[in-house]
Amino acid sequence: AKHPEIKALMKPDYNLIWVVVLMVLAQLTAFYLVKDLDWKWVVFWSYVFGSCISHSMTLAIHEISHNSAFGNSKAMWNRWFGIFANLPLGLPYSISFKRYHMDHHRYLGGDGIDVDIPTNFEGWFFCTPFRKFMWIVLQPFFYAIRPLCINPKPITRLEIINLLAQLSFDVVIYYLWGVKSIFYMLAGSVLGLGLHPISGHFIAEHYMFLKGHETYSYYGPLNLLTFNVGYHNEHHDFPNIPGKSLPLVKKIAAEYYDNLPQYNSWIKVLYDFVMDDTISPYSRMKRQLKGEVKQD
Repeated sequence: AKHPEIKALMKPDYNLIWVVVLMVLAQLTAFYLVKDLDWKWVVFWSYVFGSCISHSMTLAIHEISHNSAFGNSKAMWNRWFGIFANLPLGLPYSISFKRYHMDHHRYLGGDGIDVDIPTNFEGWFFCTPFRKFMWIVLQPFFYAIRPLCINPKPITRLEIINLLAQLSFDVVIYYLWGVKSIFYMLAGSVLGLGLHPISGHFIAEHYMFLKGHETYSYYGPLNLLTFNVGYHNEHHDFPNIPGKSLPLVKKIAAEYYDNLPQYNSWIKVLYDFVMDDTISPYSRMKRQLKGEVKQD
């Protein structure tokens, strides 16, 4: 109400389309280049380059899930484009992520609905520095199985298409360039979402390092690789504004954001999470939802 000019930012980011296409082409080039390397170099480039591109692509898919590529009027175009963006990750992800991520925005912290909330087992078991370190390493595994434990949903036609498209792509890559390219693709995805500087955003976004503050923003340089996902308070306030424009939201409405607790280092977030005995997977706000719950 105070800053109506923010409404002008609620439009698609068509540059996202070309960025995603270039990222897919970059990974295809990498698949070709690693096919004849020694295994030690395949592992090296999987972590140094592949993991960064893969994690960045998951955040491009996050943007696409909000219809940022083609706009709300062309929702299905975004779904198909998400399946395309998913290809270099090696595992089907895009369609299921969109379904669960919308619940995260509608029912943030909703018990049994928001699968971003760790399970009771995670909170109970990963409570020491070493165990929390291992939890970070295994984050891709927990993000994959948590929906099945907390809020399983019937499989949709688009999810089947996502799966078949991904399997077909993986088979073609294996047929053309062999097992090293497949390893690079899958290892990059797993490493990029696990023990990796960019993965600090998983914890930075909603873990309560300070009591009473449920969502935190990060304003460091890694936003350049992550479509400004670090502007997380801004994103939850305006989920229909593309990441490209979130710094403008902060600039326009600075009085609402500048004084909130914030981060400047995702690496420090990871370190503090592991070493601080008061922080664990339990350090999340959980709500008992009332009334009708509508899910995708």
